[in-house]
Amino acid sequence: MVAQFSLVDLLPEIPEVNLVDIGAMLVDSGPGPYASLLRAGKARVTGFEPNSEECEKLHRTYGETHRFYPFFIGDGEDATFHETNMAMTGSLYRPNAALLEKFQNLHELMTLKQTHAVKTHKLDDIDDLGDVDLLKIDTQGAELDVLRGATKALAGATLVQVEVEFLDLYEGQPLFADIDTFLRGAGFRFHTFLRFSLRCFKPLLVGNDPNFGIRQLMWSDAIYVRDFLKLQALAEDKLLKLALMLHDLFQSFDFCHYVLSEVDRRNGSSLADNYLGRLKE
Repeated sequence: MVAQFSLVDLLPEIPEVNLVDIGAMLVDSGPGPYASLLRAGKARVTGFEPNSEECEKLHRTYGETHRFYPFFIGDGEDATFHETNMAMTGSLYRPNAALLEKFQNLHELMTLKQTHAVKTHKLDDIDDLGDVDLLKIDTQGAELDVLRGATKALAGATLVQVEVEFLDLYEGQPLFADIDTFLRGAGFRFHTFLRFSLRCFKPLLVGNDPNFGIRQLMWSDAIYVRDFLKLQALAEDKLLKLALMLHDLFQSFDFCHYVLSEVDRRNGSSLADNYLGRLKE
């Protein structure tokens, strides 16, 4: 189910979303998963992408109103960056070759080329992030390190989008269960997965597609939302921005309606009813 309208069409007064993107490399040709918010003029992006060429591409693509920094975000300590044959699969963790080689088209995308000594920055040590609404993290296995150093951002965020792995594609990396435990402890509840990436064990190949899997899940993007049993603790502008993200980014229409109902409860407004009417159209 895909919405035929933006929530901004119904509620143009919704404030701008403050979005922080860790590992902001562009996979496609244009602004990625939050493009709809950018088109509506309802997002300001602060991104971190340590690959200098990719960081410059982000500046060119998004424009001057958004900021991108060539920093490694992690635990704030010295670290080793493992450069691979594909820029998007480089990591602060070493590729787990023994596992990758068992599956179609994994080792081929994550072959270690060389290592580099690097300095990481805690997100908490970045001074000018402001009050974060959405924290998006895709750091090839280092997501939990980022989260542990992001207590300030998490305190204000209502939504977290984080890549999670179900197998240790990188040696010693935290897995989905570790990230889930951490975020639940930080006051978030799991909402949904966006999509799953699967692979076949070699030598099986289905439909001549090396990226096709049968049952073995590899990774996904997990969406966490501030505890929906405690929405009364959120300011109204936070609720409106959360509703916008749920509708425009994730098509979580029922959840969006639930959030708008909390705004109505406070103000005696009819946002949720108007929204439901628009959906029925």
